[in-house]
Amino acid sequence: MLRLHELKLPLDHAPEALRQAVLDRLGVAEAELLDIHVFRRGYDARKKHAILLIYTLDVTLRDAAPVLARFARDPHVGPTPDTKYRFVGRAAPGDARRPLVIGAGPCGLLAGLVLAQMGFRPIILERGKEVRARTKDTWGLWRRSELNPESNVQFGEGGAGTFSDGKLYSQIKDPQHHGRKVLEEFVRAGAPEEILFLSKPHIGTFRLVQMVEHMRAEIEQLGGEYRFSSRVTDFLVETAADGARQIRGVALADGSTIESDHVVLAIGHSARDTFEALLQSGVYMEAKPFSVGFRIEHPQRMVNECRFGPSAGNKLLGAADYKLVHHGSDNRSVYSFCMCPGGTVVAATSEPGRVVTNGMSQYQRAERNANAAIVVGIEPERDYPGHVLAGVDFQRRLEEAAFVAGGGDYRAPAQTVGDFLAGRPSTSLGAVEPSYKPGVTPTDLAAFMPPFVIAAIREALPAFDRQIKGFARPDAVMTGVETRTSSPVRIRRGADGQSLNTRGLFPAGEGAGYAGGILSAGVDGIKMAEAVARSMLGLPEAVKAAA
Repeated sequence: MLRLHELKLPLDHAPEALRQAVLDRLGVAEAELLDIHVFRRGYDARKKHAILLIYTLDVTLRDAAPVLARFARDPHVGPTPDTKYRFVGRAAPGDARRPLVIGAGPCGLLAGLVLAQMGFRPIILERGKEVRARTKDTWGLWRRSELNPESNVQFGEGGAGTFSDGKLYSQIKDPQHHGRKVLEEFVRAGAPEEILFLSKPHIGTFRLVQMVEHMRAEIEQLGGEYRFSSRVTDFLVETAADGARQIRGVALADGSTIESDHVVLAIGHSARDTFEALLQSGVYMEAKPFSVGFRIEHPQRMVNECRFGPSAGNKLLGAADYKLVHHGSDNRSVYSFCMCPGGTVVAATSEPGRVVTNGMSQYQRAERNANAAIVVGIEPERDYPGHVLAGVDFQRRLEEAAFVAGGGDYRAPAQTVGDFLAGRPSTSLGAVEPSYKPGVTPTDLAAFMPPFVIAAIREALPAFDRQIKGFARPDAVMTGVETRTSSPVRIRRGADGQSLNTRGLFPAGEGAGYAGGILSAGVDGIKMAEAVARSMLGLPEAVKAAA
């Protein structure tokens, strides 16, 4: 079997055109071509009136050897790589040692699943509730302004990614094909098979709920154990005479303890109290950059027409997305983040008296608005110097100010782009209706956001308008604040995946600063499961040190 890259065909090509294009590209006779499998399908929409589909194909020929020899110097033709996932090892029968996984988001879920598949019977601790109960609590904030600090968009089974667009693509390098393992497990759990070949796959919230339940059932069937409403409050660390530190377990909010010498820390980017507990336990961590800004909403139809022209509405293209970056005059980058086509802006706080926004889409992406965060990159040395958790303090100040500006009842402050660029408060909104629930309060976003953030976004919006006409339309609406773009800390780990100064602790995923999104978090969870297995089985290290 060989893999053929970059085969381009018109958007409206006939089904039989794909086979003919392969025959022509490889120069083989009809009888030589036995099968075609679509490994990847994307599109090139740079020319709106001539959008192309771009295929990566696995082709089965009667005799592939002479064709591969003929295309030996062609980077777009080669042998199909082996993407089969292989476990690093398996637990010995009757092994009583059980690793802990803290957090049941994408990272913890994949770490727990792979550990269970290797026979290690992990115990998964989740501070929030199981996914359906958690969904009811989340709706309580959106519909009744009632926040449950332990069960919300940030905390609970499935993690923050459950209430998102469910994007399943990433820019991480993945030579071991861990990403393929994540996608295949998602398909086994009920995701549509198209996520295996679309270049920008997504699932949406409702499907993620069902998938999380299916994966939990498999973990439990394999001997794993879930403990919900189990918030970790302390890390039990033993220090030897030579100063070496070893994790021995964790303490929970109910006063109980669980012993373990191997703990995967998959806590997510909003577990601020857990960051404090880690710091008090002496676990090494450092402040890291993140970004802050607002959610912006436009009519999805406008984005579709701008991106796809006369092909807007084509089912193969779906709802259009965008990715924008502007490098400002003050050496700050402004960029779109977590773009949600046909979605809604959601209340995503996890702490009382604070307002946080995020974006969410269902699988159909059928809502009237497109939304994305427009955020400004900030850095510890420049913007929040001081102690390790100064970034958390920075986030909280903005979230508290947004709560007050919104009216003190979890409504969010909002402003039209026209008013924002003109430097005047909004007293009413225009044709673009904000989707945020429990509602918005028109105001002046510049009144509580740092001036450098406001200046950078004001500079960026006209630049973005030159790329997507209408992006800076006066009635587009911005809602604040977006602060949870990534973790404000990095919990450093070494080449073996373990904390730099605490053996047996494996920092993982978004909360530890090693992932950004569902797919990369799942990949990191698998890597840390492998690191735990190597440690427990006495195998050589294979995890590269992360920066």
